[in-house]
Amino acid sequence: MFAVVEIQGKQYKVSPKDTVTVDKLPNKIGDKVSFDSVLLMSANKKTTVGAPTLDGHTVEAKVIDHGRGDKVIVFKKKRRKGYQVKRGHRQEYTTIKIEKIS
Repeated sequence: MFAVVEIQGKQYKVSPKDTVTVDKLPNKIGDKVSFDSVLLMSANKKTTVGAPTLDGHTVEAKVIDHGRGDKVIVFKKKRRKGYQVKRGHRQEYTTIKIEKIS
């Protein structure tokens, strides 16, 4: 059994007991989260596709951890102009564990 669910504008293929890293969610560690935006559902060799979403289907998950990704260096330079800028960025993320697809 698996489902394709939309979380904060991005699509993830999930199945029960999966651990997924998504963009940061405002929930605390240990909170339960529910996602209603299920785009596709497959169970018992039967696949159902939504138009655009499936009504009555939800994916329930539990927030496990919050963290930050690796640093990405952004360096801009224009030659012969004396212009250079160096910036760093670390994307924040949340790790969730899928508990139930219904």
